Amino acid sequence: MLFGQKAVRAAKFEPGQAKQCNLGPGGAAFLETQPMRIGITCYPTYGGSGVVATELGLELALRGHDIHFISYAVPVRMTDTHNRLHFHEVEVVNYPLFDHPPYTLALASQMYNVAVNEQLDLLHVHYAIPHSVSAYLARAMLRERGIPFVTTLHGTDITLVGANRSYLPMTRFSIEESNAVTAISEYLRRVTVQELGIERTVEVIPNFVNCDVFKPADGACQRDDFATRREKVLVHLSNFRPVKRVTDVVEVFARVRRRIPAKLFMIGDGPDRVTAEWLAREKGVERDVIFFGKQNQVQSLLNCGDVFLLPSEMESFGLAALEAMACGVPVVCSRVGGVPEVIRDGLEGFLAPAGDSETMSLRALQILEDSDLHQRMGQAARARALSEFCSTKIIPLYESLYQRVMEER
Repeated sequence: MLFGQKAVRAAKFEPGQAKQCNLGPGGAAFLETQPMRIGITCYPTYGGSGVVATELGLELALRGHDIHFISYAVPVRMTDTHNRLHFHEVEVVNYPLFDHPPYTLALASQMYNVAVNEQLDLLHVHYAIPHSVSAYLARAMLRERGIPFVTTLHGTDITLVGANRSYLPMTRFSIEESNAVTAISEYLRRVTVQELGIERTVEVIPNFVNCDVFKPADGACQRDDFATRREKVLVHLSNFRPVKRVTDVVEVFARVRRRIPAKLFMIGDGPDRVTAEWLAREKGVERDVIFFGKQNQVQSLLNCGDVFLLPSEMESFGLAALEAMACGVPVVCSRVGGVPEVIRDGLEGFLAPAGDSETMSLRALQILEDSDLHQRMGQAARARALSEFCSTKIIPLYESLYQRVMEER
């Protein structure tokens, strides 16, 4: 199993240096392609782009590639040790002349240093701004040798940052200059091409889940510690940002709670947590809502759930919903963005308009009050994850892309 309980702490790494992790369980690797030395840059946070980038690096390491994470902190899901995983911290110089630390330049310099010192074959950056700009600068600094870079677009880097007129020219430039560009859904590919006027090819490689880690597992969740046998459990997982509409989660739960005994698990943290806690008190359900904060081993809590809620304003994919599906949990989500590419309405769960808490609560109750429907949707959710989105299917797509980029260089 890939994920262990022991976390890789930032304090173990010296700033600006690579540290090789110890070989842990599962260290025996297998290769379907030649081993590569890959630099990965992402935001090391609980957002979907950081989670996917980290999981990608971990999976690639298990397949025999040397992976070098380059960022300002250790990625949050880098929770296991492996001798092919390395971390290089980006140090940002604080100088009185700068109102804001020049992270883009510091990142480009560290990319250059790591590429030279570790003889990297390519860089893979997640989130266009500023990571692809830094990769472009690093490639330019390497001159004759050069180094190709792949940019993966995750959503808000296009729909929010990229669409901002101040950043649009730079976003478009960095995408056009990438050696290859991928998007996590057909929806995001279409938006990128149409809204930014991109003329190059943008390939779709969807998000993925390790189906050996995220799976139905009796006893994985100590459910009796949180809920009685007659209570149903609804679950939400996100970074609690406004786009996730976490107050809608509480509203949906309050409506469900009026009809059946239930508990709500809120996994994650972020700016809207306080608002969600306040609303739970206003609705009189605060004793039934459990805020777990940030968690690395989310699969155990997902396994407690009877229904997963994701009422987001926008989702380019819906990774958290996929992780719940892989655990055999039916989902109720907003019909937005790339979510319908992952969840088929009426099969793995239900889709409803964003902001329609009444419909979402009715759909959740429909699942919770019909044991046959619950079982059928849970099985369909697991089957959907296995057939389309397991890491064993998706990681080779990235390996093939890397090989092609290197050959074209």
